[in-house]
Amino acid sequence: MSNDYLSLAVSSVQRLHPYTPGKPIEELQRETGIPAEQIIKLASNETSMPPSTRVIEAIQFELGNLTRYPDDNGYRLKHKLHERFGVDVDGITLGNGSNSLLTLIAQVFLAPGRNAVFSQYAFSAYASATISTGAEGREVPAQEWGHDLDAMARAVDANTRIVFITNPNNPTGTWFDREALESFLDKVPKSTLVVLDEAYIEYADDPELPDGLKYLQHHANLIVCRTFCKAYGLAGLRIGYAASSKHIAQILHRVRQPFNVNCLAQAAACAALDDEEHLSLGLRSNRLGLALLHSGLSQLGLSWIPSKTNFVTVDLERPARPIYESLLRAGIIVRPLSSYGMPNHLRISVGTETEIARFLSTLHQIVSKRTPDADQRTL
Repeated sequence: MSNDYLSLAVSSVQRLHPYTPGKPIEELQRETGIPAEQIIKLASNETSMPPSTRVIEAIQFELGNLTRYPDDNGYRLKHKLHERFGVDVDGITLGNGSNSLLTLIAQVFLAPGRNAVFSQYAFSAYASATISTGAEGREVPAQEWGHDLDAMARAVDANTRIVFITNPNNPTGTWFDREALESFLDKVPKSTLVVLDEAYIEYADDPELPDGLKYLQHHANLIVCRTFCKAYGLAGLRIGYAASSKHIAQILHRVRQPFNVNCLAQAAACAALDDEEHLSLGLRSNRLGLALLHSGLSQLGLSWIPSKTNFVTVDLERPARPIYESLLRAGIIVRPLSSYGMPNHLRISVGTETEIARFLSTLHQIVSKRTPDADQRTL
């Protein structure tokens, strides 16, 4: 038999390509020889704040339970979420990051002959989760780098089972207001699920941005996905949750893998919810960092897409790949967006003040045709 095992995979999987994450620091260290402590990563929208002391203490306490399976139901965390946000305990589904929940929802509700609707320039997981089930993915052209919700509503037909929307959007940082969401929810038939991805909602301090959880009571077809991997700083533990009606949650639990959220992640998430002061400090730091990026990019004569997140997507007005590679050789990891059809853009996560200053200085040297010394290293 030949080694063409791809031909053995189902046709929908044959169409997919593996997800390419932001380059790890250790990988760049191996490729360039740059010491890890001299590399900064501004690629994966991770918080620049260290975890709270409460989180560290909770993890240390939980280490004694590593020989035991975690609580499959996530009782403590679900009740913490209920206390904090008022969501129905029976409507919560926990996941290994919100990405796993997006895949789970697609697995449960999509199949050949059905379709899902999502926006151009939206998170790539929506398309891959849809395609993996054999369903049709309907990408609706974006409007000013964000969702055209009216067009997305018009794209729904009798075979549409899911509409994926994001607020704020990744990778562009755009957002829509309460009126837009309410109008959209009223237009989508109850036979179609609306999956609202709010991975970055904590960063959106604008009172005009809707809180998706508040719409669950009056929209039974709504699922809100959130994560602890961004503002709460638990990316290395991978934990998120979906809030929905209990009827939808019960269906998701039929397919959800048992023990899908480890004990350290559950303990850390509970502690993170208790430490609101630490979250506030992180959000304040992010606002300052975002302002520094905006100011620095403006001084370089570069434009960016307005953002309500912890990242900025900058338009270089030229192919971004060479600049991305020059930044890598200087020990700075950012995110190219050519896979999203944005070959002239880079996405820059908000780092510390020192990291932002180094990034802006290095970018200035690159775009000014002055190559930093580190650029002499080869990848």
